[in-house]
Amino acid sequence: MLKQPALGLVATALVIAISLGFVALFPAAKFLGSVTYCLICIIPMSIVIGVTWGCKRPEFAARRPQPAKGGLLAMLTALVGLVVIGASFYTVGGGIRPVRPMPMIFIIVSVIVTFWATIIFGGWPFAAWIKNPLTAGLAMLAACYIANYLLFRLLFDFAFMRGAGEYAESLDPHGMFNANLVMVFELCALSVMFLLLHFDLWPLTNFGGVMKQPVLGLVWTAICLALGAGIFYIGVLALATDPLTFMVQVPIPFIFGTIIVLNMLQNSLFAARKQPVKGILNAAAAAVIGTALALFYRLLEPSVSGELTQGPPGNDFERWLASALLGVTFPFLIFYADFFEFWPLRRVAAAAKQRHMAAGAGNVPNIMDPM
Repeated sequence: MLKQPALGLVATALVIAISLGFVALFPAAKFLGSVTYCLICIIPMSIVIGVTWGCKRPEFAARRPQPAKGGLLAMLTALVGLVVIGASFYTVGGGIRPVRPMPMIFIIVSVIVTFWATIIFGGWPFAAWIKNPLTAGLAMLAACYIANYLLFRLLFDFAFMRGAGEYAESLDPHGMFNANLVMVFELCALSVMFLLLHFDLWPLTNFGGVMKQPVLGLVWTAICLALGAGIFYIGVLALATDPLTFMVQVPIPFIFGTIIVLNMLQNSLFAARKQPVKGILNAAAAAVIGTALALFYRLLEPSVSGELTQGPPGNDFERWLASALLGVTFPFLIFYADFFEFWPLRRVAAAAKQRHMAAGAGNVPNIMDPM
């Protein structure tokens, strides 16, 4: 039986191969439209199952041996995703085909809001107020979509797209800021959230009063917004980089690399190190791995989907890279590592995880672990 980090490396290679094969099944236009849209719609529910429920709910699925457990959890994720697909398409998307940028960006940032609720706030207040974990998780997910809709109406403006064939005046919420800029800023802030996970929330763990909800969520949010704003200002405004180009060069590779380091390798690379050295090494590894894999996808893109144009106004390549990394490979990695527990590469995931924790993995060894 494979052990970490070899297990994670082999599993990652397999999932990447499957993911790129999946992307190659579709013409580029369809992949960038309805396919990516549908896949991203399932991610928030997968976060609830992995983080809020720890893959221990619902019990009828969690008690099954693999691969039945993973299959049932994946089916539940897809079922909820179907509801989200229809609801968002006929509300934010106005029922217009093909899928326009408005519902696409709406569903992308819904993933960010769900990460915020499940990890940064640890499911608060729903986990504290509702005794039934299933009900609490679903209520939190519904609240995430409501909060995301309000933020979407308030902040996102698509006026910069006027004159383009994809623009639909009736779908534009006419918010306060350029929609692409808001999305990239939120991704920068999300990358800071993942950065703190590498540090097991150090140095916040030194302050007992902070490590309680909702104080932890508020402090963590302030840090993410402040540092995220700094990253965004330097990368997009000061250096005058196209926002979508910057998005696939910095925040998305780091987020993707973090998934590899914390989920697929299960925080095993520097488990024996103490904080903050462990966090520095983990974050550096995530940045290097994520950037290397983004470059790998970049090299394979012409063979997988045909040559796509880079940069504005269409940013076809940048949208492809973001979709291939976070829209396809990310959920496939989560399904395999958390839902299927690396089956059949490793049959007894729980035993290996206990050995890893005993070796000193830290407080937050896996981004899908419940906080």
